[in-house]
Parts: sequence; C-alpha cells; structure tokens
Amino acid sequence: MASYKAPTREYGFLLHELLDLSRFSNLPGFADATPDLIDQIMEQAAKFSEEVLQPLNKVGDEQGCVLKDGEVTTPEGFRDAYQQLVEGGWPSLVCSPDYGGQGFPNTIGVLFNEMVSSANMAFGMYPGLSHGAYSALTHHGSDELKDIYLPKLVSGEWTGTMNLTEPHCGTDVGMLRTKAVPNGDGTYAITGQKIWISAGEHSMADNIIHLVLARIEGAPGGVGGISLFVVPKFLVNEDGSLGERNTLQCGGLEEKMGIHGNATCVMNYDGAKGWVVGEENKGLKAMFTMMNEARLGVGMQGISQAEVAYQNARDFALDRIQGRALTGPKNPDGPADPIIVHPDVRRMLMNIRAFNEGARALLVWTALWGDLAEKAEDEETRQKADDLMGLMTPIVKGYFTDKGFAHAVEAQQVYGGSGYTKEWGAEQFVRDARIAMIYEGTNGIQALDLVGRKLASKGGRAVFSFFKEVDDFVAANKDDAKLAEFITPLSDARKELEEATMWFMENALENPDNAGAGSADYLHLFALTAIALMWAQMAKAANTGLANGSGDKDYYETKLATGRYFINRILPQTTTHLTAVKAGADDVMALTAEQF
Repeated sequence: MASYKAPTREYGFLLHELLDLSRFSNLPGFADATPDLIDQIMEQAAKFSEEVLQPLNKVGDEQGCVLKDGEVTTPEGFRDAYQQLVEGGWPSLVCSPDYGGQGFPNTIGVLFNEMVSSANMAFGMYPGLSHGAYSALTHHGSDELKDIYLPKLVSGEWTGTMNLTEPHCGTDVGMLRTKAVPNGDGTYAITGQKIWISAGEHSMADNIIHLVLARIEGAPGGVGGISLFVVPKFLVNEDGSLGERNTLQCGGLEEKMGIHGNATCVMNYDGAKGWVVGEENKGLKAMFTMMNEARLGVGMQGISQAEVAYQNARDFALDRIQGRALTGPKNPDGPADPIIVHPDVRRMLMNIRAFNEGARALLVWTALWGDLAEKAEDEETRQKADDLMGLMTPIVKGYFTDKGFAHAVEAQQVYGGSGYTKEWGAEQFVRDARIAMIYEGTNGIQALDLVGRKLASKGGRAVFSFFKEVDDFVAANKDDAKLAEFITPLSDARKELEEATMWFMENALENPDNAGAGSADYLHLFALTAIALMWAQMAKAANTGLANGSGDKDYYETKLATGRYFINRILPQTTTHLTAVKAGADDVMALTAEQF
C-alpha cells in the first residue's frame, strides 16, 4: 500500500532560505505571508493531503467515475473530501480578496497544489481547473461576469473547466467547428462537441462553469476568429440562485490509462446559452491566460508524481532485503542486506531525488516571477518578471513532465517484479504521470513554443534576461571557494546553452526544420541549466545554514550531497543535448513518408 508524507521541511527551506519571501512584505499578498503563517499553512495542507486525500488515491484508481443518464458519480469519498477542501478555504488561498479570496502569493499556492497532487493527482484536477477558469475570468471577463461567477469559483462552491479540443482537432485549434449564434440579447447559443474535458461533469459542486472556445457565426476562419464563452451547467438567476439546467451534457467518459478518479468527459453543447469573455474573436488570448497557468500546474504534476514515487521506492529499498553489499555484509545477522546498499539502487533513487529538489526550486522560482509580474511596484521588474515567466512556462511543463514520468518508471524499477503489481502502488504513479506529457499541449509543442516563439520574442529579451540571472549569480559568488564545485559547471552549462541558442539564430531561418529537429534537446538543455542555477543557489543557502549553526546540520549536508550528485552525474547531459541540436535536421528528415 502506497503512502505519502509532504516534504514540509523542504518547503520551508525554499520559501524562507532560498527565496526569502519576507523581503517582499511591501507587496500585496506578501504582507500577510509571514514565515510563521506560511509554515502553519503548509502544515495544515500536509495534514489534509496525507490524511484525507492520499487514502482515496487507490480508491479513485480502482473505482473510477461512472456515467449514468448524463450524470457522473465520482469515486467513493471524493465528494466528502471536496467538501472538506471547500470548508477549509483551500480554493481561495491565492485568489483575490475582492471576491472572497485570501490573497496569498501563488508561490505558496504551487506547493499546496503539489501536496494535493502527490496525495491524489486525479482529485487535484477538480479544484486545479477551477482556478484556471478563475484566472481567465479575472483577466478578461466583464465586471458583470466577474460578479456572478468569481465569488463561487473562489469559494469552491462551483468548479470550472476549459473546453478546447474537438474530435477532429487538438493542437490546431483554428480548425474547431463549435459555433456560437447570437441570441439577440447579448448571449449566444453554443453548439458543438468537445472532448477530453477534465472534470466536465460531476456532482461534487453545485455548478460547473465551462469556458468554451467557439466561432461566432460569420467570424473569420483560423485562430483569428475564435471567441471564448462562459457556459454554466446551470443558469444563474439575477439574485445569484441557480436556475434551469443549460442545454449541455456529458455524452461519455473516456476510458483512460490513468487518473481514473477524474471525470474526463465528452461534452455536447446543443444551443447552450453562453456569454462572451473579453472581445469577440480574441478568445485564444483569453484562453492562453488559463492555459499558461495550467501548464505550470501540469509541470508541478510531474514533480508531484516523481516525489510520491520516490518516497515509496525509498521506503521499499530500506526494507527489502536481497543480496549482499559489494563491500561486504551490512546486515550480518540477517540472510541478506537491504537493497539500499546496492549502488545501482542508490543511483536510481538519487536520480529522482536530485531532480525533485532542483525542479521544485525552479517551480517556486518561476511562480515568484509570476507573482512579481502582477504585484511588483516598478514597471522594469514587472516586465522582467513577465518575460521570465513566459520563457520558463514551456520548460517547466515539458521537462518536468518528461522527467516526472521517467522517474516514476525508475522508482517502479527499484521494486523489481513487485513494482509491476498493483499491491505496492508504484504502477499507478507511472500510469497517472503519463498524461502530464500530453495534455495542455504535448511536450513537442512546448519545445516548439520555446524555440519558435519565446527565443525570438521581443528580440530575445527573455532569454538574455535569463543569461543575466546566471551571470550575476556567478559574478557575485566567483570568489566563494565552497561554491566553486557548483559555479564552474553552471558556467559551462550556460555557455553550452548560449551556443545552442546562437546556433538556432544562425540556422533556423535558413531551414526551419533545424529548429523543429533540435527543439526538444534545446528544451532539456535549457531546463538542466536552469536547475543547475537553482542547485547553486540552494548550495549557497545550505552553506549559510551550516555557518549559522541553525541546528539542522544533517539537512544541509544532505542538501549539498544531493546537489553534487546533480552537478556531477546529471548536468553533463547538456553536452549531449548541444551535440544533438547542432546536428540539424538532415538525419531527422532523411526518410520519405513512404519509407517509414
């Protein structure tokens, strides 16, 4: 039976020692986020995740969701758990106080979401998608729409969805066929079918607020003619009470490899009443607000599954006895040694741990820039923050989910044959983690977004801003002998990343396939460099903790040892990725379609 323990000590290190959130106490949302209060929030979130959500993870996987007469029943215990989530005020944690939210920075919110996702990834998608709907309406909805829908989304009494994909089109959203016909009263009749709609139908909340992409009758073709609509499951009366049911329904549930506890729906709209969000024909811009937030959330899911998989594989390795250590018995009174003594088992565990800790640091670093993009007092900081947030979004989504799945598999390997059985829970982590590489834009699309859009955007301003972040840290710490083992490899990786960047600038315009062929390797090269920056910064913070004699010597020494593993055994992969980038597209495009 799998278990989960929230890494709250790690969270404290990141928020207080690495990022030092208290230095932003002059900004909205940060003022109330004192270290003591943050720790209390993390402790209560850990308790909820460990005691309420984690026991339901296997239940949700085994029972799944059931559709009958258009109504979806979620797994046993999910509804009660959701009510506890709402009663605890968790959906409102990082939402605006203007609509009943608590207003804390999202830097805290991403760690709460990690706990929920590690404990029960399928469950976490219900409130997670609601927050995406909240964000889209906050940034693009009219005051009237905000007043109607945001208070209930913030409280969690209502949930939300995003409806993009149709049976004939996924990434190429410009091909959508769902249409919107004006009703003459400011509303539209929405007709069409959407597929793969997470949390599209359920009975855990009183209403479901669907955000639907559709084309207004007579609008231009392609992405330039797409509008976004809010289409509630139940219409809302003028006094805020729920009225009649809208003409939409769940037409089917997907039979999936994993995340069985989440209702992944086919949604049919038959003249359903909807209201346009933002400007007509500008719906994709509004939806991207939701999608960018969702992509960071999906990157978080990669970490969450790698974390819970690591914890259980580690516990198994400490307990399972098999064979003897190469250097002689370590458990001489027993028939064999625990498998944690074997170097290859340790290699697998260290691969996962070094990724988890480095990636989590990059996640909260990115989330902090996202907070500053909205809350910083000066325009220069907001611009830089917005640039870095946009740059890191495809990197976080693509790399974290690639590695999240790979490390769930690696954790499964630690179990040997036991990992292939349902008894230990390792195979569920593998199945659940797999979807994160696909939805919210496949990882190949993320790589193309990074190379094709983010690098060239605004004259490369964002990537050069990242280079400056690395250069400034290296310059400020070049004389610190204790950091040399982190600084030198970081500098080398940064040079390789710049070489790959310049290669694209020189070769991608001449042959765009060069960008496409090298984009995935470039994304991984960028991610490794960014995580190396995080490890160098964490090493500095750990050295400071040791020097201060804070009484947590073992934690800091373990942190430094894990960082050295990343630097010495994982970071060298940058050279391989650079070589692949510079190989160009010739080998990739050599075969004709028929030769495949």
